[in-house]
Amino acid sequence: MSAATPPAQSATAPEPRRVSARVGAISESATLAVDAKAKALKAAGRPVIGFGAGEPDFPTPGYIVDAAAEACRDPRFHRYTPAGGLPELKAAIAAKTLRDSGYEVQASQVLVTNGGKQAIYEAFAALLDPGDEVIVPAPYWTTYPESIRLAGGVPVEVVADETTGYRVSVEQLDAARTERTKVLLFVSPSNPTGAVYSREQVAAIGRWAAEHGLWVLTDEIYEHLVYGDAGFHSLPVVVPELRDRCVVVNGVAKTFAMTGWRVGWLIGPQDVVKAATNLQSHATSNVSNVAQAAALAAVSGDLAAVAEMRAAFDRRRRTIVRMLNEIEGVQCPEPEGAFYAYPSVKALLGKEIRGRRPQTSVALAELVLEEAEVAVVPGEAFGTPGYLRLSYALSDEDLVEGVSRIQKLLAEARG
Repeated sequence: MSAATPPAQSATAPEPRRVSARVGAISESATLAVDAKAKALKAAGRPVIGFGAGEPDFPTPGYIVDAAAEACRDPRFHRYTPAGGLPELKAAIAAKTLRDSGYEVQASQVLVTNGGKQAIYEAFAALLDPGDEVIVPAPYWTTYPESIRLAGGVPVEVVADETTGYRVSVEQLDAARTERTKVLLFVSPSNPTGAVYSREQVAAIGRWAAEHGLWVLTDEIYEHLVYGDAGFHSLPVVVPELRDRCVVVNGVAKTFAMTGWRVGWLIGPQDVVKAATNLQSHATSNVSNVAQAAALAAVSGDLAAVAEMRAAFDRRRRTIVRMLNEIEGVQCPEPEGAFYAYPSVKALLGKEIRGRRPQTSVALAELVLEEAEVAVVPGEAFGTPGYLRLSYALSDEDLVEGVSRIQKLLAEARG
């Protein structure tokens, strides 16, 4: 071989990684995947009824849409605006927070984000160093653990089941705490279970977090969707000593039927908000000005629209729980908030249904979709196999028809 001849490449040399390990480890959103599959089947002519997506089936109120249309014609909104949000929207969010939960904050403590998901990720990114642990009550919304991992943290699951109404106890939380624990994730009302913690339970958990010097990220996106005797209680209001170690996440998506507008926010201590704002300035810059103008109209207005939606959700809630509990082998606690039912189907696993024996809730959900043409989300997506999540944010007619199909199918379960 001459000196000019390059050495032969090893036949066993590994191919360079095409996708980073960090991003490659992220799972697809199971709820969005189920919704997409249901819509694809419907587009192909199948009469699929979808219980997968967590979004109101109502249109955005007209006055909000009008504010967006007007913003489109305003040259001011044709340009960049502050990365952290329109000043008037931040002030309105602060005023709305005081009105709705009694939590007094300054506009400088608010960061407007592209939906609640961005708020959650940026909060964890601002708080966590590699290896920091976050206690995550399960069942959990699918995005929480992925956001924690992306931010370098380690989610530590604490599981509650139907026997406690899907509420974790202080004793469970304390058993999960280690010297690496930095943050507690707290969600009430909950997605996927609809669980709502009482004021006494919020106080006990908040005092425990304060006693151990933990941060708390609390997601209040479903604050206005509570039913019966349940009430919403904002953690930093109930336990004010946590104010300086608490980040509140919220948005207009659920309250005002604005899931597609993509406007959320986080509220926290000014140093954390400043850090998250710096991150957003490089990641996305400002949220769409038109969507921010719509959100301004939403949070500045009254809550008449959500009152109408809440009445419909309450009616559907009672219907779906009754119908699900009529199925032998299904146990469904009554949700007190949000718009989800989370029945246990563990007693049905392994039973024969139309020649198949689903061993997991994933397999059962696939069977329900294929045989009953009803889309539900399996509990594996929320960290607790053996359950199904059904959103009751769909018409009364579709709800009854969809659950009737499930009843008919699962009534065939044998052995």
